[in-house]
Amino acid sequence: MNKLVVLLYILAIFSCSSTKTINIPVRDELAITGSEFYRKSVSFNWAQRDSLAVKEILSGNIPSFLRFLVPVDSEIKDSSGKTINARYFVSSDYLSIGSNDDWARIPLTPMAAQQIADSFHCFLPTRKMVDDIYKAAVVKLEPVPMYAFRDSTITMYQHHLIVEGQRNLRKGLIAGTKKDVVISERIIKDNRQNRVAIYGWHKLDGKPIQPLYSGHVNWYTDYSHGIRLVYQIIYIDGRPMNYIDVLKDKSLKKLLCDETDCNFYRYSY
Repeated sequence: MNKLVVLLYILAIFSCSSTKTINIPVRDELAITGSEFYRKSVSFNWAQRDSLAVKEILSGNIPSFLRFLVPVDSEIKDSSGKTINARYFVSSDYLSIGSNDDWARIPLTPMAAQQIADSFHCFLPTRKMVDDIYKAAVVKLEPVPMYAFRDSTITMYQHHLIVEGQRNLRKGLIAGTKKDVVISERIIKDNRQNRVAIYGWHKLDGKPIQPLYSGHVNWYTDYSHGIRLVYQIIYIDGRPMNYIDVLKDKSLKKLLCDETDCNFYRYSY
């Protein structure tokens, strides 16, 4: 093996084993904090809240830890029995707004989530990926359902504060705190237009509270919805591939989704 091949191999191994950084503008020190976002949007409707959130996030108003994505691994066996490995990189928590000292998780519609994901060269997870992310999480929290005013801005902030109390300053990949907005062929198969697909919110026994569901109209958002970003490059046995190409490959797509929910889908905005 010549030196160039060895160097390329080492670079491939390094690139798929370290954390990834999202290319996001530097946060303005005068930008609103997480608590300020909720105070400002308390009387907003969903569209106004979405608009403000997209503006703030795309301008770089997120806590610094969300700029760094952490690895999650998946594997399958091909028809010959050979193991194929994948590594992809995800945000350690759900999309949030604010400074390191005052930030808050922000539920979003799939339209806003897709716009942000596209802008940051990311995508939204599949149902299988949500399961794999939960398994890989180092901080697993017991879900805390809330039953009144579920779609109100106040409830969204209250739930964030409850989760922070549970987290108790623990750091690392966190799960069990919200349902994920996911990409799913359920949207394609649903006879109703303008749907959002949600899934997850795993209990400590590993079972999700929310099965894959597309019953909500796409503008509906409540406190339990979370947006997890996944970097668009997937490393297949160390080789980088765009997630779209992985999902279009009859064999490799099983690394990211199960056979019953594996047609490529993205939300419009």
